[in-house]
Amino acid sequence: MPDGSVPRTQGRFITLEGGEGSGKSTLAKQLGARIAATGLEVVLTREPGGSPGAEMVRHVLLSGAAEPLGPFAETLLFAAARSDHLETKIRPALARGAIVICDRFADSTRAYQGALGGVEPGLVSKIERVVVDHTIPDLTFVLDVPVSIARQRLMRRSEGPDRFEREAPDFHEKLRVAYLEMAERAPGRFVVIDATLPPDAVLSKALEAISSRLGLTVT
Repeated sequence: MPDGSVPRTQGRFITLEGGEGSGKSTLAKQLGARIAATGLEVVLTREPGGSPGAEMVRHVLLSGAAEPLGPFAETLLFAAARSDHLETKIRPALARGAIVICDRFADSTRAYQGALGGVEPGLVSKIERVVVDHTIPDLTFVLDVPVSIARQRLMRRSEGPDRFEREAPDFHEKLRVAYLEMAERAPGRFVVIDATLPPDAVLSKALEAISSRLGLTVT
């Protein structure tokens, strides 16, 4: 995805990326609450999923039902879910001036199916160019945490691991590297946050970035 967004709405599009157990969902909820307290409309959403059609695809992907079909098939399924998500939820919200906060977006496909799954990066880019078009995040946070700590967090969850959480530690280490490399290539859009910090400190750093990068003052 390009470094920075193409002007296309009055709203702002913020995405959260990182490995399993990095704290994305927690930060998304915290950011949503703080921004909403300023009087702005906030739409919290996630991928895969976020819209009725995409949620159906989410079940197929995270259950592991699509895994035997291979990474390319998963890429297409993610793209189909993302297309529905964009058309029915994200773009309408941005058009009316809302702040959209999404737990994972297209960078996850680049990391999971591209860098780790072996789907050719140019092919991933072409698919995303068709699906995402100009709806590029204004700001993307990468929550970075050592794999050993992330796995400890996952073990404390009450629900069982999904298709990607079940992968071996080496997979998650490569995933971490893939995200950091993406952030290094596009510093205008990405902000890396040390997710080993206490949740309040992670939130503070995210709010600082939102203020400096997007001009939104959130106290």
